[in-house]
Amino acid sequence: MMEIINTNNAPAPIGPYSQATVAGNFVFVSGQIPLNPATGELVTSGIKDEAVLVMENIKAILTEAGLGFANVVKTSIFLTDLGNFGQVNEVYGTYFTSNFPARETVQVSALPKGVNVEISVIAVK
Repeated sequence: MMEIINTNNAPAPIGPYSQATVAGNFVFVSGQIPLNPATGELVTSGIKDEAVLVMENIKAILTEAGLGFANVVKTSIFLTDLGNFGQVNEVYGTYFTSNFPARETVQVSALPKGVNVEISVIAVK
């Protein structure tokens, strides 16, 4: 049985997908981009600001599911420029303090709405 997670505290999906789904004890959070949930506007003021908003969007979805970053077991980071890795990693590191999840970071040619960063996570209850 699958449960759908949605919150107004994170951007509404821009396509035919859910913010997150729950299957058993796993919560699969869709890739989040730096889209402000209150205004619907993209944040493009710099990669660190973009990464913070992405992480805050993930946090809102995890919270709606009754979880936090300590429940995250896997993350996937997509960047249009791997040269931004250090700055994104710095922001990312402020959200995880111990028992770090597994992760991959890859450079891609493009992301939705022309953003520079997208992050998805898998968490466990």
